[in-house]
Amino acid sequence: MRGGVGARYAILIVLAVMVLLPFAGIILAALHSPGAQISGLSIPGRWSWENFTLAWERGNFSNLMLSSVLIAVCVVPLTLVLATLAAYGLTIVKVWGNRTLSTGFVLGLTLPVELVVVALYFNLREVGLTDSYLGIVLAEAALFMPFGVYWMQAHFSGVPSALVEAARIDGARDLVVLVRVLLPISWPAITTLSVLYFMWSWNQFLLVLVMMQDPDRRTAPSGLGLFVGQYATDIPLLAAASLIVIAPIVLVYLTFQRSFVNGITQGAIKG
Repeated sequence: MRGGVGARYAILIVLAVMVLLPFAGIILAALHSPGAQISGLSIPGRWSWENFTLAWERGNFSNLMLSSVLIAVCVVPLTLVLATLAAYGLTIVKVWGNRTLSTGFVLGLTLPVELVVVALYFNLREVGLTDSYLGIVLAEAALFMPFGVYWMQAHFSGVPSALVEAARIDGARDLVVLVRVLLPISWPAITTLSVLYFMWSWNQFLLVLVMMQDPDRRTAPSGLGLFVGQYATDIPLLAAASLIVIAPIVLVYLTFQRSFVNGITQGAIKG
């Protein structure tokens, strides 16, 4: 028994080192003097924080971070509401054709953005939604919907049917059942889905690069791609820019870590 527990901890420690070591390398690289030549994990002789200021100014991250936040703040609640309503209708209300629609959403999980981005660009251009935040928000919401519906369906399918039937016997309508009965016990699943949506929206690169032609209105990851092309030889500056881009994701995960883990664990137990 003790040997098995020790082996588990050893595997977890190895996996943690594999995940954290690259982050440690990026942090150490960002703290070197601007323009310094770096090889491997080297501790800087002089801790320099000016790389973050230089990267922020040269990369125009004031506008890029604002665009990323604006898009994510619109995408997350919009997609969350639509996915929850769709999953409720397919799983609890069981609307006509629910099995066919569920299969369609599952197939949507296999649809990569690279396959549809060109056609999506021409379709949205016809209605004037290219080079606009609204077009990106709607496109991301559509791309994220299949997973959200699948996730919430899996959660609602684990809710005891007696709970829903009792609410209906008391005279509660469908919307009341969803809002007052199901949502209060669904916060772990909803929080986990919200964090995932935020991460995916924040990290979206190709879609924004194609849909948004104005460099000042692109998101932080797409701006980082252009930044890499301009300062490919300045490793400390690139490391600082990378940390600026990933910082919001880390903060969001740390803030909702407990609920995120609970939602993942709850889904694993039900599965």
